[in-house]
Formats: sequence, structure tokens, C-alpha cells
Amino acid sequence: MSARATPGTVPLVSPRPGADVLSYGGGRIVTVAGFLADVAALAEQLPRRAHIVNLCADRYRFTVTFGAALVRGQTNLLPPQRTPDFLARLADAYPGLYCLADEDVAWCPLEAVRYPRDLCPAAGGGAPPAIPDDHVAAIAFTSGTTGEPTPHLKRWGPLARGALAEARALGLDRTPGATLVGTVPAQHMYGFESTVLLALQNRLAMHAARPFYAGDIGAALAGVPPPRVLVTTPVHLRALEIDGGKLPPLALIVSATAPLGEDAAAQAEARHGAAVHEIYGFTEAGMVAARRTTEGEAWRLLPGVRLRRDGGDWWAEDGHVPTPARFADLIDVLDDERFVLRGRGADLINVAGKRASLAALNSHLLAIPGVVDGAFYLPGEDRGKVARLAAFVVAPGLSRRRVLAALRERVDSVFLPRPVHFVERLPRNATGKLPLESLRSLAREQSKR
Repeated sequence: MSARATPGTVPLVSPRPGADVLSYGGGRIVTVAGFLADVAALAEQLPRRAHIVNLCADRYRFTVTFGAALVRGQTNLLPPQRTPDFLARLADAYPGLYCLADEDVAWCPLEAVRYPRDLCPAAGGGAPPAIPDDHVAAIAFTSGTTGEPTPHLKRWGPLARGALAEARALGLDRTPGATLVGTVPAQHMYGFESTVLLALQNRLAMHAARPFYAGDIGAALAGVPPPRVLVTTPVHLRALEIDGGKLPPLALIVSATAPLGEDAAAQAEARHGAAVHEIYGFTEAGMVAARRTTEGEAWRLLPGVRLRRDGGDWWAEDGHVPTPARFADLIDVLDDERFVLRGRGADLINVAGKRASLAALNSHLLAIPGVVDGAFYLPGEDRGKVARLAAFVVAPGLSRRRVLAALRERVDSVFLPRPVHFVERLPRNATGKLPLESLRSLAREQSKR
């Protein structure tokens, strides 16, 4: 199952000693050689199919399954949600689709293969498999925050080159042996690129778990040697701030999936003693740019990526972006390498002739002391008409009057939400995002009360 890279191919793992550690956690430490042996063993057990849904919750097992599927010439589907209905629709679109999981998936409508308890790998893993550059390694789907998820093909060569570009942008190309601890699932494009691919292509290691709560994050970090890199989201950084616990020393914090305010980044840097860098990207293009949040609002393109304007739209292309991808966000370009985000087109609202973005309003809401979580919501039927904003707020101990009074100090009165719904929690997905349909369901529930 192993072969040396040839022109037109890229190895599954970057050249490195087989004794280098690739994964910690799950009660074991796995070297690169051990990983390659696991990949070869699992590849021999996979059914002959074209597409696989990789449902492994354990990040290392996900990575083994991903590699084994590539060795067998298969394509990994990375669904944005694990609902039976959505997976059934995928089965209609991809005949013969099956799933592989490391936990009970009796709920799944697909033919299911269980990750083996013991792969019984042969001694040694040989040379890393050489994967064709143009092989469709994955199909990623948009998150569904603004509508129906849509698929986007991701070829192996650009994915591997993107991981190299990200490492250079974050300085991780100069820290071999660093371990990535991710709070985001490997199935999400951000988690896939910034934990799995980043580790495979850059002499880095990963932690196999996906810690969610503050205590679990601290335990996972304590379970790996320095230098440690926390790959997370603004939601998790906020939870760590509220928890107030002390984390083991960090070399770097990486955040994505939603804008991180400069104040929040400064608080995280002060508390954890590590620089906070954000990754900006979108499913169509993958990673596009990065910035250290406390150094200003400008984003710097990843090495090799270029901007191109076409009419009123900006496109990302070149580098690891093989097919030009249009920005859904509005941007102001500063020069050939830098731009500033001005909000998502679908995120902008107009009330009484005044414009604002829902993301900016959310940041003001979350800045209120006592607000644990919150989000503004504009019903779909109100778009294009007179906007009637609502807000969902998780704020034990605060009254509606206090929330509105605090908002009045931060935003124009035309953007004050009516009504304000107090809820126990928001229906965020595994990456901290709020899919539009989940917000609609929450709004319907609140309207019945």
C-alpha cells in the first residue's frame, strides 16, 4: 500500500522520521510509522466504494480513516451535520455511499462499518503512500448558516499545499514537534485543515480527543508536551474566559469560524500568555488569510494566494486555491496582500435607512457583562422589508430591561431587538456556529410560548 512520491503525487505524511509522534490521547502515543501501519491495515478492510462518510469522533481514528480512504482511491464526505435526514439525502446523491464510525451509529441510515477494535497492523508502515495530486480527497459542504449546504470538491494536492501555507503564516513551520489540541471536529473544514492536514504535512502532532468543556480542554493540553497549540473558536475562548481556569503554557492560540473581537483576543493573550491568530476562509476556497488579532483589523493573504476583482466582486485564486472562489463577505482591499472585512453580504441589514451587520450586533450583545451567550435574529420573511430584529440571550441573573439598557449604550436605537428571548442555551453546532434553520426552529418554539 506504500509508494514513494512521484511527479503528480503528494505523500500522505510529510517526510519525517518514523519515530516522530503523530498523535497523543486515547491512552496511546502513536508514531508516524505506527500511523502508516494503521492506514495500510484499515485500507485492506474498506469496502470497494467511491465515497465514504467519515464519522469518527476520535481525531486520530478520523485521520487513519481519511488516509485509508485515499489509499483505496475513495473520497471522504465531510457533512456539516449528522442528522439521519441529511445523510439519507447524501446517499441519494452519492450511490453506494457508506459510513465508517468509531461509536454506535444505529441511528445512521447509511451502511455502517465500525472502526476495528484492533487493526492488527503489520510491523512498520513503510514509506508514506503517494496520493495523486488531482484526486478528490474530500467533498466539503457549506455550514448551512445562510441556507442549504452545498458541496465543494477538494483535491489532495491543493489541500496539502494549503496546510504548508497555513503553517508558514502561523510560524508553525519553525516549531516541529508542536502538538495541536483542537476543540473543533475533524469533519468541519476548519478542524480538518487546521488539525488533521496541518499535522500530516508539517511535522506536527495532534491530540486525538475533541475537548468541549473548559476543564476537558485544560486536561487535554496537560496531556501533551510543549509546545502546545490550541485550535479553537471564539465560543470556546469565551467559555475559557468565563471559567477562569489556568491552562498549561501555550505556544499559540488559533481561532476561526467567527470574528474574534480585538478586546477578546487581548484578554485571551493576557490570560494564557500566547499570541492569538485568526484564520479566515470559506468552504469554497478553504483558508485564505490570517492575522494576529491584537495587531489590527487587516488580514494578510496566505502565501501564494492572490485577490482578483471582477465587477463588484472579489475572488481568491492561485496558491492552494486551484479554482477561483468568490468572497461572500464584503472586503476593502488595502494592497496586494492585505484586506479588511466589512461583513457578509447576507449578514447586512437595513433598518430605517441605517445599515449594520448581524455579526457586529452580536459582538455588542456578547460584550455585556453577565451575557453568557447571545445572538440577533432577523426572520427570513423580514429581509427586504422593514426589519424586525429579535435576540436570543443566555444571561442568568439579567433582566430584559438591563440587557436593552446595555445595548442602548452600544448600538443605535433602531437596532434594539424586539423581542428579547431569554433561553437556556443557543443551538450552536460543534464549531460554535448557529445554522439558520436552527435559529428558525428556536424562533418558532419561542413564538408558541
